[in-house]
Amino acid sequence: MKKTAVITGASRGIGFAIARQLGKDGFQLVIMDMNSQEDYEGNFDLLTFDRTPWIYVQGDISRKEDRERLLSKTADTFGDIHVLVNNAGVAPKVRAELLEMTEESFDRVIGINTKGTMFLTQAVAKQMIKQQYIGRKKGTIINISSCSAEVSSIGRGEYCISKAGVSMLTKLYADRLAPEGILVHEVRPGVIATDMTGTVKEKYDKMFEDGVFPIARWGQPQDIADVVSAFCSDQFDYTTGNYVDVDGGFHIRRL
Repeated sequence: MKKTAVITGASRGIGFAIARQLGKDGFQLVIMDMNSQEDYEGNFDLLTFDRTPWIYVQGDISRKEDRERLLSKTADTFGDIHVLVNNAGVAPKVRAELLEMTEESFDRVIGINTKGTMFLTQAVAKQMIKQQYIGRKKGTIINISSCSAEVSSIGRGEYCISKAGVSMLTKLYADRLAPEGILVHEVRPGVIATDMTGTVKEKYDKMFEDGVFPIARWGQPQDIADVVSAFCSDQFDYTTGNYVDVDGGFHIRRL
C-alpha cells in the first residue's frame, strides 16, 4: 500500500525539498501552495522524473474553503492521509521594529503561520483518526517552525510569535492525538538558504564568519528534508511532542 503525504508551502525551498525526499521514500504527494503551479513547473518536473505520483492544489491555508478543497481533492485522488507536513509560512512583508509593527502585518503572519496550521491540522487529524493503523501508528504530523520560536528578532516580532504558537500546537496536538495512534513532531530550522533569507544574506554571511554558528555554513533545504524523512519512517514510534533543532548548533548557549 502506497502512503500519502500532504505538504504545504511545497512549490519551492524547504517545502519542495521535503516533498521530493518523501517522494523518494515512496510516498505519493499532495502539494499545496499559494503560487501558481506554472510558476515552479521545473520543480514539479523533477517529481515526475523521480516517478513520484503527485497532485498540486493551489490555495491559502488561512482560508477555510481552501483547506476543505485540499482535503476533498486528496480524498478523491489518493484516499487516506498518512503524513501531514505543515511547512507553509510567511515572513512579514516589511521588517518593522516591534514598536512600529502594524496590525495588518500581524494578522497576515499569524493567520497563515499559526491559524492556518492550527485548523489544517485539526481537519487532517479528524481524517487520520478514522483510518486504520499501519504498523504502530495511523499517521504522522510534522510542524516546520523555526529557531525564531525561541530567539528574539525585534524586527519581525510577528514571525517569532507565530512560530512560538506553532511550537505550542506541536505539544497540544501530540497530547491529544497520541491515544489515537498519531504522532506529532516539530523541526526548527535555523538559517536556511531560501528566498526568505536571501534578502538578508550579508547579515548571515557575517554571522557565519564571526563564528556565531558552531557549524559555520548555510543550512540547505535538504538538511530539513532529511530530518522530516526520519520522522515519517517507523524509527520514531515512541516519541511525540518534541522537536529537533536543525540550525548548525545555533541554539547552544556559550560563555
